[in-house]
Amino acid sequence: MYDVLIIGSGFGGIGMGIQLKEAGRHNFLILEKADKVGGTWRDNTYPGAACDVQSHLYSFSFAPKHDWSRSYAPQQEIFEYIENCVNRFELDPHIQFNAEVAKLEYQEQQCCWHVELTNGTVLESRCVVTATGQLNQPSYPNIEGLNEFQGECFHSARWNHNVDLTGKRVGVIGTGASAIQFVPEIAKQAESVTVFQRSAAWVIPKSDKPFTKWQKWCFKYIPGVDKLYRTIIYWKNEARALAFTSFSGILKFGEQRARKMVSRDVTNPELQKALIPDYQIGCNRILLANNWYSTFELPHVNLTTAPIQRITQTGIETTESEPHNLDVLILGTGFKATELLSPMHIVGLNGQTLNEAWQDGAEAFKGISVSGFPNLFMLYGPNTNLSHSSIIFMLESQMHYVLHCLNKLDKHNALAMDVKAETQRRYNEELQGVLKKTVWASGCNSWYLNEKGKNVVNWYGFTFYYRLVTKRVRTQDYIFTKES
Repeated sequence: MYDVLIIGSGFGGIGMGIQLKEAGRHNFLILEKADKVGGTWRDNTYPGAACDVQSHLYSFSFAPKHDWSRSYAPQQEIFEYIENCVNRFELDPHIQFNAEVAKLEYQEQQCCWHVELTNGTVLESRCVVTATGQLNQPSYPNIEGLNEFQGECFHSARWNHNVDLTGKRVGVIGTGASAIQFVPEIAKQAESVTVFQRSAAWVIPKSDKPFTKWQKWCFKYIPGVDKLYRTIIYWKNEARALAFTSFSGILKFGEQRARKMVSRDVTNPELQKALIPDYQIGCNRILLANNWYSTFELPHVNLTTAPIQRITQTGIETTESEPHNLDVLILGTGFKATELLSPMHIVGLNGQTLNEAWQDGAEAFKGISVSGFPNLFMLYGPNTNLSHSSIIFMLESQMHYVLHCLNKLDKHNALAMDVKAETQRRYNEELQGVLKKTVWASGCNSWYLNEKGKNVVNWYGFTFYYRLVTKRVRTQDYIFTKES
């Protein structure tokens, strides 16, 4: 039996494994459904893929990288960083690849989890840490005829690199964080690109540039420079939390920057109007790019805002204009962010499933523990996503909290710990009360909200406050099960 099983080998899973090792806890295994580590940075290999958080902050504080190539790292560099962390901390013996989890079932008599893989293998562990992230399940649009299209069709998170777009008529559904990165890139190859937009996104300039040799030298050889630079970035980003939660008027400056960029890069007034959202900036994810708007000035790139009526064998029909004939269809339709931990089937105390516990929307105590599911800990769980800073900072807070939970189990000679239902209820009532006053509740159609309009994704404030909240584990918040 394992002491800890970790599901997923992205930043969360690898970081948790490192922290367990550093704490002297070696009886753990990381289960990875693919044949490589990396999570979202392994899966999202579309052209132009890059991070929208600065490189030095989008990395572990305990494993700094001094030679980032640029301010905002590209996908391949981040993927290589995760692989290097595995090698640096010698995690390979603790990782099992091609091990997709189908079911978790808590065994009350033995106070342990049975973890069933899709190949039928069953593992046992005292504790389970989920590190599957919120952006790991691609969302496919529910459009009539999607399966009838005879050309090449794929989701941006499952990019088909065998498809040569040179000279092809390409259709793109979606204008989110992925699309604003890959559309300018594929426009360099395709004969034509038609972007089908349901709602526009607020896009502001990205202050991205390569680091010079002397900057990298300073980061590596002058003590404290790397840490100081990271700290400056952190507090600069942290200040933006006020705009999303308390003083949304500040976001008007971002709106002005977006409008200025549109008016500079796009000459057609009607196109300018179509590219500007009709909802308050910040309600949905604010995107960073320097070449999104200018791409639509290219003669072979077109934007259509007419609703899609159906997909045919040869292209897309909208409610207006002639059918759009296409050779390739790319779905930039995002992820099932509100369907956390899907498609795993998780069964806790008294046979209750996590789907039943979350029938009104996912929630957890501090985004980590769910009542009725002892010794199950989540990284990047409900309401721990950010709009202003680095999720790596949040993950490190959660790793610290999970380690404290393990220490509490040892200290109390307990077999299991289960957060109290009342504790979880009070925590989430307060959290949701604050979220209803933020810009995310201002009325747009956002992936932060589930079908009932509940924000199950975002954290409501400063990351340093979350770190304070997760600094210690209070014994009175949990029910401990001891040996009889």
